[in-house]
Amino acid sequence: MNYMNYMNNRNPINLQEEYAKTEIAKILNLLNDELVGLAPVKARIREIAALLLIDKLRRNLGISSGNPGLHMSFTGSPGTGKTTVGLKMADILYQLGYIKKGHLLTVTRDDLVGQYIGHTAPKTKEVLKKAMGGVLFIDEAYYLYKPDNERDYGSEAIEILLQVMENQRDELVVILAGYKEPMDKFYESNPGLSSRIANHIDFPDYSVDELLKIAKLMLEEQQYQLTPAAEIALTSYITKRKEKPLFANARSVKNALDRARMRQANRIFDSRGQVLTKKELVNLEADDILQSTVFD
Repeated sequence: MNYMNYMNNRNPINLQEEYAKTEIAKILNLLNDELVGLAPVKARIREIAALLLIDKLRRNLGISSGNPGLHMSFTGSPGTGKTTVGLKMADILYQLGYIKKGHLLTVTRDDLVGQYIGHTAPKTKEVLKKAMGGVLFIDEAYYLYKPDNERDYGSEAIEILLQVMENQRDELVVILAGYKEPMDKFYESNPGLSSRIANHIDFPDYSVDELLKIAKLMLEEQQYQLTPAAEIALTSYITKRKEKPLFANARSVKNALDRARMRQANRIFDSRGQVLTKKELVNLEADDILQSTVFD
C-alpha cells in the first residue's frame, strides 16, 4: 500500500474534538482575561499552541514530524507578564503531553552558580533535577555570563545547561528571560544557547491606559476603588513614573497602590473621631496618590 492510500484509509480526525480534549482553549482564555494588552505576545503563544497541537495530531497519525523546538526566550522590561505567560506555557505543554509534570521552576544566577571551584556543577544539576518534567524559567539569564571576570563560574552552568537542553529536550523546557538588549548580547556571546532557542518572544512595555486598567483590576481584587479625582491623579502618576529610572510596569503600579493604601489607612486613622462607612474604607482619594514623591 502506498503512502497516500495508507493515509486515505486512516480515520479522519475531528480537530474540534481533539482541541476540546485538551484544556488549551481554557488556558488561552485565562491568559487573555488575566493579562491586559500584550496582543503580540498572546498571538505568539496561540501560534505556538497551534503548532504543538497539530504536531501531536500528526504523530498520532504516524506522520513523521521533526520534534518542535520548545526552548524559549522572553525579552522585555520587568512587570510585563513574562512569568505569568511562562506559567500558562507550562500548562499548555503539559496538556499536550510535551512535559510530564507541568510545573514551572523560577531561578536566577544565584540558584545556579557557585562561589568557588566545584560548587557550580552540583548547584546547577540540583536545580535541573527539580525542574525535570516541567519548565525551567531562568530570570535575568544574562547574569550567567560575565566575560570580564576570569574567576566567574557562570560559564560552567551554561555548559551544563546546554547539554541538558540538547540531550534531554523531551524532559525539560527552558525559558530564558530578561531585558532585551542584555539578552541579545548574551546570545551573541553564547551562540550555542541561541541556536537551541526556537521561540523568541518580545514583551512590550504597557501604555499608560493599560497600566491604569491593570491598577483598577488590582484594586478590584482587594475591594478598593478610585474616586474620579483619584483616577486622574493615578493617570498623572503613571505618566510621570514611566519617565523615571527603574520603572517596572505592572510591578511599579502595584507598589504605588500599596503605598496609596497605606496613606489611606493613615488618613482614616488620623480622623478616628468620625463614624466610618464602607465608602470611606473602600475609596482611595486623590491625596492618597498625590503625596507620592513622583510629584515633587
